[in-house]
Amino acid sequence: MTQNILIIGANGGIARALIDQICAAPQTQVYTVSRHEYANKHTNQLHTELDSSDELQVQAFVRNLLDQKIRLDQVICTTGVLHTSGNVQLKPEKRLEDINASQLAEYFRVNTIVPALWMKQLVKVLNKEKASVVFFSARVGSISENELGGWYGYRASKAALNMLVKTASVEYKRRLPNVSLACYHPGTVDTELSKPFQSNVKPGKLFTADFTATQLLKHIATLEAEKSPYYFDWDGQTIAY
Repeated sequence: MTQNILIIGANGGIARALIDQICAAPQTQVYTVSRHEYANKHTNQLHTELDSSDELQVQAFVRNLLDQKIRLDQVICTTGVLHTSGNVQLKPEKRLEDINASQLAEYFRVNTIVPALWMKQLVKVLNKEKASVVFFSARVGSISENELGGWYGYRASKAALNMLVKTASVEYKRRLPNVSLACYHPGTVDTELSKPFQSNVKPGKLFTADFTATQLLKHIATLEAEKSPYYFDWDGQTIAY
């Protein structure tokens, strides 16, 4: 039976690695979305250009799946921003004086609101027999593990994402009891998102996109709906909220 898989934020480095690996598997149909065209698509990949921060566009995409009677078995939302968001330049705050409203708003728009809009719409098209939805979070979104401070907007937006997923899991258990929800920390990966901060990464801890994609797909295969929601890292280790 064909597995229907959706990748949100398809043009990111990790997303591209995920798409390559998933499309290489037999009996998979991969749906991808991003704001821009996707070059070199696979034969089993259908790409849609849309702005995920526009709920009407997300709703229309989901309605199209419904009209075709497509049910999704797996969804991976890779969207996220740390230092650049389109033409907006962001800089992680080192102290309270660095906080500003417009930057906070952009962090929450991309890191929190976009996943929330998808979470809202996806209930209509997930496979009720068994499915999983994974959102890219970050270890720095853990409130209990925050010992260093700083990065106010990024931390807060990811912590808010974690809470949204945890809260939605309560409702999902009633409406879609066989669906697993998860927040995934991919580690520090050699992509554009981490480039300005790679010099501070410990040896052996800067991962390739292929590596963290492989790790994620391995862990997704083990998810159990009754244990949802999950908050784990690339090594499969649970992160405290």
